[in-house]
Amino acid sequence: MGLCKISLSLLYILGSALIQSTHAQDTPQDFLNSHNSARAAVGVGPLMWEDNIARFAQNHANQRTGDCNLTHTYGQYGENLSTSTADLPGAEAVDRWVAEKVDYNYESNSCVDGKMCGHYRQVVWNTTVRVGCAKVRCNNGGTFIGCNYDPPGNYQDEKPY
Repeated sequence: MGLCKISLSLLYILGSALIQSTHAQDTPQDFLNSHNSARAAVGVGPLMWEDNIARFAQNHANQRTGDCNLTHTYGQYGENLSTSTADLPGAEAVDRWVAEKVDYNYESNSCVDGKMCGHYRQVVWNTTVRVGCAKVRCNNGGTFIGCNYDPPGNYQDEKPY
């Protein structure tokens, strides 16, 4: 009987650790770390987490749980969105946006033909100082992640830094 209780306890501990590790990249600090690492790489100051912006992002994300579609808010904030067919960690979504850096030419302030780089530009926009992000699992099993930025950036005719 004692061995059974120990085995069940160990199973519970391992299961809890697994569940916690799947959410380990979805905290505000995880989102900030990914953003601020990219910003530091180009000499731009760090972002601060803003709960009001995170609530705005969460409200929008909650509306996407039915379909997981990339629908922008066109609101008062800059915005980056990402979806996945599986459970995408928030930090990984930011890392995907940052990966667009290879398709951005700073000198011409343009993206490589046929490529996107606007997500990256928003992440490193030098006058943006606050961010809030949200993540939801959609009914189709996918993930919707959105980050909003204040003040907004990514203006086409301006360089991000």
